[in-house]
Amino acid sequence: MQYNTFSLTINGETVVIQDLSPTLTLLEYLRRSGRVGTKEGCGDGDCGACTVAVVGQGADGKPQYLAMNSCLIPLATMAGREMLTVEGVGKETLHPVQAAMVSLGGSQCGYCTPGFIMSLFTAYYNNQVDDESIEGNLCRCTGYLPLCRVAETVNHAHASDQFSQRLQQINLQLNSIHYITPCQQFYRPLQLSEVLELLQQYPQAKLVAGATDLGLEMSHHRQEFPILISLESVTELQELKQTSNDVEIGAAISLSYIEEQLKGIFPSLDEMLSLFAARQIRNRATIGGNIATASPIGDLAPVLLALDAQLRLVSLAGERIISIADFFKGYRQTELQPQELIVSIIIPKTITVNAIRRFSQSYKVGKRGTDDISIVSAAFTLDLDTNNTIIHARLAYGGVAAIPIRAINIETMLIGKPWNIETIQQAKLILKETFNPLSDLRGSADYRKRLVANLFEKFFIEFSLSPRLPSFLGFT
Repeated sequence: MQYNTFSLTINGETVVIQDLSPTLTLLEYLRRSGRVGTKEGCGDGDCGACTVAVVGQGADGKPQYLAMNSCLIPLATMAGREMLTVEGVGKETLHPVQAAMVSLGGSQCGYCTPGFIMSLFTAYYNNQVDDESIEGNLCRCTGYLPLCRVAETVNHAHASDQFSQRLQQINLQLNSIHYITPCQQFYRPLQLSEVLELLQQYPQAKLVAGATDLGLEMSHHRQEFPILISLESVTELQELKQTSNDVEIGAAISLSYIEEQLKGIFPSLDEMLSLFAARQIRNRATIGGNIATASPIGDLAPVLLALDAQLRLVSLAGERIISIADFFKGYRQTELQPQELIVSIIIPKTITVNAIRRFSQSYKVGKRGTDDISIVSAAFTLDLDTNNTIIHARLAYGGVAAIPIRAINIETMLIGKPWNIETIQQAKLILKETFNPLSDLRGSADYRKRLVANLFEKFFIEFSLSPRLPSFLGFT
């Protein structure tokens, strides 16, 4: 059936949406409807002034308050969901987070304050209030010391109040919807077969999962796509499977969920996820979306290239598995065929035969440590045998070419070489001339070339000379 309405719950009140564009951002709707405590700062998901708390699935599978940037959320994706804005946090009396903000001087002009409140609010109920809780919130005048004191004050609180009780009553199961307006249609199917049938019926439809990338087009360019198909509730895209040989990650699983579930299995993935935007973005962004956009500066592509990941692709014509190394064809161009989509990402756990140790790490260089676009990103994986000889090598980079790319010439050169500084210096000389990056506002071509070489040397130093080597690498 077709409907021109859907509902969601805001601050405990059921709200009916009728005839509004499904691509209207949640932020714009909130402000239009008088909930102006939620602020608009950048519209990019960078400053956190628009942060709201959306009830979603935590790493334990239970309902959890998740901080999200409302400026990047298409309104229709909130159908059937429950959320809180800053107006709903202190209806009758100040919430402990708000009280700490007042008593410790955590607010000056107050513009960013609602966003900080909402980020700290979600962390308060997840028992993980720390500096990371507010890394996605930008303060322009107060300074972070009072804000860190607020976080420290409420860090060990174990709340049992109306908000925690409400979480226990919420059903996370979302219904399938078909929302239609005079100019647009929004579908939220629940099964992969439904998605494939819709793609056949509407080949020009836009697929949307977390919308953290697509949300920029909606927020800044006011684009209104005629047909949107949401993937965030498709069962087959939400599965995470582990075996002794590999991990298979559903394409629509959020990065924050992956961060919790796979912690410690792939060190290079752990590192890059910790640098990937901020918590508000990771709570929405999906691994499949980050790959499918085919951005040359996408954070996860170099990691997956270095880990020899594979992609499971499906269409009505059938299923196929390809190496991620064969997926990127050109700038924003991929191997995906018409009406085909990524179902999952497969990452092998096993190391090369005869290898006794594996070194794997990733790096991201940007203007800011987190919540920023990379100038250059890199991921390296090396396997060594008993003689400390390199028998497997993967060097992958982002930000140096039109696509995420491996330095195959260096990989080949390294095989059979000893893992020592002489080998690294030899590789550095060639690495500096391997790519022809562009110069832009973030960095010059020469700077990027130097980073390509120096990051590999940093990798060697960290894993060969550091006295604090992780035990899983085989060092004693």
